[in-house]
Order: sequence, then structure tokens, then C-alpha cells
Amino acid sequence: MKFLTIITFIISFITAAEANQKSKAYFAGGCFWCMEESFEKLSGVEKVISGYSGGTTENPTYKEVVYGKTGHFEVVEIVYDKEIISFKELLNIFWKNIDPFDPYGQFCDKGYSYRSVAFYQNIEEKKLIENSVNELEKKFNKEIVTYVRSFDKFYQAEVYHQDFYVKKFQRYLEYKKACRREEILNNIWNL
Repeated sequence: MKFLTIITFIISFITAAEANQKSKAYFAGGCFWCMEESFEKLSGVEKVISGYSGGTTENPTYKEVVYGKTGHFEVVEIVYDKEIISFKELLNIFWKNIDPFDPYGQFCDKGYSYRSVAFYQNIEEKKLIENSVNELEKKFNKEIVTYVRSFDKFYQAEVYHQDFYVKKFQRYLEYKKACRREEILNNIWNL
């Protein structure tokens, strides 16, 4: 009987620990500084980390991702509480912060590493992404060129990239304005 009590305690401890684990979502929307800003202000999002994903090079650097052939994209890792905000809600925010019709990158950032990508970690997320792509293609009567990819690994970007939009606010605003990001988003999404 004592053994059974110990096993029950261990199982309830593991179940409680799993419940306290936060969910993560991964999106590439061009400049990860802009994606950080878009998600960090949301209720239920605990942190957003800039990094790289989707490629084959382990522990890539910014220069390798942008100028090399790593196969990685500039990606944000979103740590969130699924009791407050859902993956579907994050996905909707993702769409409203990218140009899903640009096959060359995002805004003034062009090249493979700046392409938009919605990563999924399970069948449910994949279906949500695919359904939203279909809905958007019907709505706009245009092909969505955002990649839909299975998530594998995430590599955190260099420290100077983390929270860049906060640390270098004026420079960030100048960059965003020069890229016409808000103007283009308003034209697409009627924000």
C-alpha cells in the first residue's frame, strides 16, 4: 500500500509540473525585432525571444543566417500561457503583422532568411495554420506564400538582438518607418 501511495504522489507531482509548463509558438515574419514588439504586448504572452529556426546549421550566428546558406529564418519563440491566449489567437496576430503575399522576404528585408513562416508542433497547430491559409486565400483571392513548416529546433539569437526595439527604441522606429512596415500592413489588413 505504501508503494502505491508513493507512485500516486509521483504521478500527481509530474502532472502538476506538466500543467505549469508554458506553451511555445514559433513564427518568422521578417525582422524578428518587429515580431518581438507585436507579441510582447499581448496578455498571456510571457516572453518573446529572437532567434533562428528552420535550417540545418547548429548554433548559427546572425551573419551566417543572413549571408550564408544555413536554411534558417529569423524567428521568434513565443512563451505563452494557453489558459489566457490560444495558439489560434497568436496565429491571427502573426498574420496581421506580416505581408503573406511577399515571396522575397518582408518589407525592406529581402532574402530567404526574411521569408514568413508559420511553424507547427503538432497536428492541431498544422490544421489551424492550413485552415487560416485557406480562409485568407479566399478572402484576398490571392495565393499566400508564407511557408508552413514543422518545427524542429530553435537557436536563440545574439544578446544584442533581444528586445532591440526597447533598448534602441529611436533606431528601431527609424528602421520600421524606412521599411514602411506599418503603411504596408495597413494597406493589406485595413488596420
